[in-house]
Amino acid sequence: MDKLHGGSTQLFIGLHLIHEVTSPQAFAALKDKGLKVLSPERTFATVDHIVPTTNQNRPFADPLAEEMLSTLENNCSSHGIKLYGLGSGKQGIVHVIAPELGLTQPGMTVACGDSHTSTHGAFGAIAFGIGTSQVRDVLASQSLAMNKLKVRRIWVTGQLSEGVYAKDLILHIIRTIGVKGGVGYAYEFAGPAIEALSMEERMTICNMAIEGGARCGYVNPDNKTFAYLNGRLHAPKGKEWDKAISWWKKLKTNTEAIFDDEMIFNGTEISPTVTWGITPGQGIAINEAIPCPEDLDPADKPIAQEAYKYMNIDPGTYLTGLPIDVCFIGSCTNGRLSDLQAAAEIAKGNHVAKGIKAFVVPGSEQVAKEAKRIGLDKIFKTAGFEWREPGCSMCLAMNPDRLEGSQISASSSNRNFKGRQGSATGRTLLMSPAMVAAAAIKGEVTDVREMLLQKENTISN
Repeated sequence: MDKLHGGSTQLFIGLHLIHEVTSPQAFAALKDKGLKVLSPERTFATVDHIVPTTNQNRPFADPLAEEMLSTLENNCSSHGIKLYGLGSGKQGIVHVIAPELGLTQPGMTVACGDSHTSTHGAFGAIAFGIGTSQVRDVLASQSLAMNKLKVRRIWVTGQLSEGVYAKDLILHIIRTIGVKGGVGYAYEFAGPAIEALSMEERMTICNMAIEGGARCGYVNPDNKTFAYLNGRLHAPKGKEWDKAISWWKKLKTNTEAIFDDEMIFNGTEISPTVTWGITPGQGIAINEAIPCPEDLDPADKPIAQEAYKYMNIDPGTYLTGLPIDVCFIGSCTNGRLSDLQAAAEIAKGNHVAKGIKAFVVPGSEQVAKEAKRIGLDKIFKTAGFEWREPGCSMCLAMNPDRLEGSQISASSSNRNFKGRQGSATGRTLLMSPAMVAAAAIKGEVTDVREMLLQKENTISN
């Protein structure tokens, strides 16, 4: 790490992750300049955004998708970069496979040409998304020029209640601070409620730090972090593991640390949270009314008015009971095994409502394999959900999974922007995987806690 003229820092990148969407132009730029990849052993690739989730036979039906995958394969082969491709048993969404393969480790600097690289901060890594020109720079120099960030600690007390998940917590934080509130900051998530989260839940929190405007999210590494990494493919082994643990334990923020800002939340007070508008910051508790213009900050009124019109939702009304057309469980935010387990708990013994298209997309081939081993695929299929192959799917619709017309989607993904899920008039409500499953069963937005209570009463009776 060196200081550059102008005050920025030349930052070494310990792990560089690439996929088929943002890397072709970067490799082409290297070729134009006659450059090679400096440290191919620190770059790992997968394919995720454009892969179909129904039929993954080659060549793909979409010639552009096939060309993008072929280009990635050729570039990786030419530069000696490890590619975890389709059928390798390790392919999947880049922010799912890197942790499960042990590539993401505490103390690392991680970069990827994808906004949600902040996910990897759950391991005590400094991880951020970069643009295509920066992908080129990392390939060529294994470094980036960056300005120092301010740090905001987000301290969460208490614990999350039953039926409230990591997705609800981060949606609540974003609605409180705002989608621009984190600009110029790195977020450190801490406190009893954060420490109680599993590693996969911490990944969900850090994944959406970017939606609050932060450059990256971070959680101090602890025994849960070490237990998760132990034995994974790329994790240190033997004496190297012991050395790594010794260093990782020193990375925790000390009690004398000074933060640029701090915000405190009570996890016990948080309810299932759902977005009603066109930004991740336009969220409300499931038992809360959609805000009226007169109750909003003047700066928030224009985007709220735009959201009312686009979503065809009236202020002062409730989301509960709003009919849903499509239910999507997956994405780099909520496509891990524990996410599928939470949704399967709701789906088991129930059935998708008539006319609802509901499907489940595992975040990786490893997630799919383990889910099948414990029977989650059968639970979902019996309940009327479609079981798909791994990929980004409807999170951003760079593949055949898309909304049509003005359909309303209950989605476990991370963005509800206009047109995000493939239709210029399609509407997206962000929520936890369990809430998506509940919406699929009821055919409308519903409070998952009511379904959990019904299950408990059935068991007790």
